[in-house]
Amino acid sequence: MQTENLIAIHPTALLEAVAQQSYPTASLYVVATPIGNSADISLRALHVLAIADAVACEDTRNTAQLMTRYGLHKSLIAAHQHNEHEVAEKIIARLQAGERIALVSDAGTPAVSDPGAIIVDAVRAAGLRVIPLPGASAAISALSVSGLINDQFYFVGFLPSKAGQRDVVLQNLTAIPASMIFYEAPHRILESTAALCKAFGEQRRVVFARELTKLFEEVHRCTLGDAASWLAQDAHREKGEFVVLVEGATADADGDDLEEKRVLTILLEELSVKQAAALAAQITGQKKNALYQIALEMKNQQDVDSK
Repeated sequence: MQTENLIAIHPTALLEAVAQQSYPTASLYVVATPIGNSADISLRALHVLAIADAVACEDTRNTAQLMTRYGLHKSLIAAHQHNEHEVAEKIIARLQAGERIALVSDAGTPAVSDPGAIIVDAVRAAGLRVIPLPGASAAISALSVSGLINDQFYFVGFLPSKAGQRDVVLQNLTAIPASMIFYEAPHRILESTAALCKAFGEQRRVVFARELTKLFEEVHRCTLGDAASWLAQDAHREKGEFVVLVEGATADADGDDLEEKRVLTILLEELSVKQAAALAAQITGQKKNALYQIALEMKNQQDVDSK
């Protein structure tokens, strides 16, 4: 089927489907936008962007370009992580006046590792309606092609940039049985991959989903032990936005001290090595001396990472 004929497929039926949904005023519409390919936008999303009185967006320049692609021109409201509380009040006032406001991020679904959650919370607290328009999501897209067979997934998003904080977060995730979903920027992919390998071990499988829906899209699955070499084989693999998925823990995947390390990671944030080992022994029922050695190794590694 030729591309130019796609738009002609049952146009009346499509328009009727869009019209069947109600689009009340005094409502905030949370609109998913494409994560790369501009064709990945729903008809309902285009309809709402067309009838909205204004569009609240993460970056007005990016959204202006997006709207222009679809022949739309609307008043734009900058709504980013530094002004969400202030903008929320303005949006609420406009909604109370009977307007429709669309909320978008630069790409994908708003409020998922993107600005928007604070605005949605404030609008709901004001007793106003919030309506979702589903669409593109990098996390779900990557999960669907990962081949990691698991009925559960755990969305982590971006890890902390500081090594010590990142390692604490990862240690708290090592026992999770669900497939884990991370976002990562290209300039941090190598160090983050090394941290994942250290935390989860070389045998855990990892999936790199890079530049999803874009021209140089790439999805690769391997073990964490092979991940660094795969990234190093091609300089282009360190470019673009990443979704990284790590398979969940199995009963015997990470050794017998998995739970002990998780408990010690939490305790070492507030206690000395000796105190943490003693309390961990009471919690887990394991020997204090063995826990002391594990805690000492963990503390030493934290000290090294923080330098």
